[in-house]
Amino acid sequence: MEKLLMSCQQPVCFQTLKTASGKLIGVATLNAEKALNALNLDMLRLLTKQLTDWKNDSEIACVVLDGCGEKAFCAGGDVRALYDASIESKGEIAAAAQTFFTEEYQLDFLIHEFGKPLLVWGNGFVMGGGVGLMAGASHRVVTETSQIAMPEVTIGLYPDVGGSYFLNRMPGKTGLFLGLTAYQMSAADACYVGMANHFLNNDDKELMFDAMATLDWSGDIGMDHQRLDEMLNELTYKTAMPKGESVLALNQGLIDTLMTGSLTDIVARIGEIETDEKWLSRAKSAMLAGSPISWQLIYRQTQLDESLTLADTFRWELAVSVNCLAVGDFNEGVRALLIDKDRNPKWHYGSVGTIPSELIDKITSSPWESHPLADL
Repeated sequence: MEKLLMSCQQPVCFQTLKTASGKLIGVATLNAEKALNALNLDMLRLLTKQLTDWKNDSEIACVVLDGCGEKAFCAGGDVRALYDASIESKGEIAAAAQTFFTEEYQLDFLIHEFGKPLLVWGNGFVMGGGVGLMAGASHRVVTETSQIAMPEVTIGLYPDVGGSYFLNRMPGKTGLFLGLTAYQMSAADACYVGMANHFLNNDDKELMFDAMATLDWSGDIGMDHQRLDEMLNELTYKTAMPKGESVLALNQGLIDTLMTGSLTDIVARIGEIETDEKWLSRAKSAMLAGSPISWQLIYRQTQLDESLTLADTFRWELAVSVNCLAVGDFNEGVRALLIDKDRNPKWHYGSVGTIPSELIDKITSSPWESHPLADL
């Protein structure tokens, strides 16, 4: 089988791999290793065009999304560029931010609706925008190096990229917990909540590609999904080390108790935690250091009507995301983390009770008569 070529100078590298069946496997590799493969607008556009072409190409039986290097599949989006655009817009919706989020959500939606087998190799950091790419893939592979999180609460945002859809479909109150605390999931955690559905050793990636090359790809989408599932399961059985137990699964009852009731109740309950458990202590610290506006938005996410379609939730998120940059805590959160790096954000409001309900209503309301994602 051809080796993956990493000599390209593009921010995303594309190639097709031959298989014994005569069909091809499309491979897209995020190529921004120093930035932990964080997504910028050029990468979104390259991915959208190529995935659309591969979706419509009868010779392509399967697609793989991968990241350059060992540290990360994709650690998020280019929040520095979003910050710069937002600062220039001075309280108004930034055109560059609207463009970025619109095209990011269109790509995420394309992955959810891809049809053909689409595999994400989710090693290392998978955060924010990387979770958006992974969540819609049919085959979501994690390894012993995987660290998966939606840490937006720490920068005054909220878990977007479809989080309003997939977080609400996790066991019990886990989705709310992940959003409020930026908890970093292991491979076992990701499999437990449905974020991942296959586990392999990090060193077995080439072995996986070799096995994929021998599959009898037929072009029958249902059969191709089944063949890929069976191959991954067999490879896991033969080679993978135990992925360990899920902390989230072991503590589901506690998580549900902590996340029950009003947001005021939840914040008070988290604040009262005294524990020697590192996972819980970190969750407490991350939440209490996060933006109270973000808490409100994340809580609102869990109140969304379950009948909302995936497209509906992306439309809701686009409005919330651009409004977060215009009137929310995003600029201050990014300033503290990435610009001045003092890690001491001065949030607009110090507690849940002081946030005007009108502000949250404004952030969660569409600013457009004609929605940019109307055609999803």
